[in-house]
Amino acid sequence: MAHPTPERKTVETTNLKTADLCDEFSEKISVCEPILHSFGKKRRFSGPVSTVKVHEDNVLVREALENLPPGTVLVVDGSGSKKCALLGDKLARIAVERNLGGIVMNGCVRDTAELAEMDIGILALAAHPRRSEKRGEGEADIPVAFGGIVWKPGHYVYADEDGVVISAEDLSDAQF
Repeated sequence: MAHPTPERKTVETTNLKTADLCDEFSEKISVCEPILHSFGKKRRFSGPVSTVKVHEDNVLVREALENLPPGTVLVVDGSGSKKCALLGDKLARIAVERNLGGIVMNGCVRDTAELAEMDIGILALAAHPRRSEKRGEGEADIPVAFGGIVWKPGHYVYADEDGVVISAEDLSDAQF
């Protein structure tokens, strides 16, 4: 599976606050509706977006986590299903070991006590104890829509305690 590799500046973007980005770049960003909850240890994270669209099947989620470049934020459109988890401690560990920027999930996670101790940002709708199916169905590297915005591969996501914003351009050089 091919994934875009946008140039990533070396600036540490976790110091950027979404509130400041909203104030400074209101016409350049989109703000996700407040539907996501934090499950990872990192509350602030950012990076270029890569997407997968699945429904109660996490095979493509695993494939993406195993192949994305470091710093990438995997955005999973799980169709908003709350019938099973698409991510647990085993898959999250892959993301941590590969130094991914974070995971944003329009779906559920499990193993939340373990996720809370992992050094990665994880946002999801809710927790659910049931694991997903393993059919390998879905799509990767396509625009997906949830939270009132369209998430496009190669755009940039910024997340913190106040919310989630995306931008078509890297805002990590922003000075406030």
